[in-house]
Amino acid sequence: MTRTKTALVATAAAFGGMLIGQTAPVQAQLGDLFKGGAIVLLVDKFSGQIDRFVNTVTGNKTNNTTESTRVVPILSAGRGTFAGAVQVSGPKNLVDQVKAVAQLEGQARIGGDVRVRALIPISTRGVSDVSKLSRVKGVGVSALVDVKL
Repeated sequence: MTRTKTALVATAAAFGGMLIGQTAPVQAQLGDLFKGGAIVLLVDKFSGQIDRFVNTVTGNKTNNTTESTRVVPILSAGRGTFAGAVQVSGPKNLVDQVKAVAQLEGQARIGGDVRVRALIPISTRGVSDVSKLSRVKGVGVSALVDVKL
């Protein structure tokens, strides 16, 4: 009877230790997910104010009929997931289609190490499959917005 109790206690302790050991990585992932979601929500809520601020800093003067600017979330895929904001500019009808900017990274060895960071205006918020990005052609990225955390 004591061997059974000892085995049961040892099993419970080992299982409990495994559960406790897993909480830190889960909390870190949830924290990152929460921060990313919060940044996207803040960008959505204050995009007009951020856009006006960027235009003031850069001296950008748009006529809002043929040329327009807008601040949208930037979504990174690849080594981890990050979120931030960028200002896009172009014809108003195309800028209105942009929901986010996908940031993709790649490296190559051409003479030396070359790194490319592509910023692609897209018409959706999803970046799950790079080959299926819904690119909005004719719109460019005019400013990167950093938020100090």
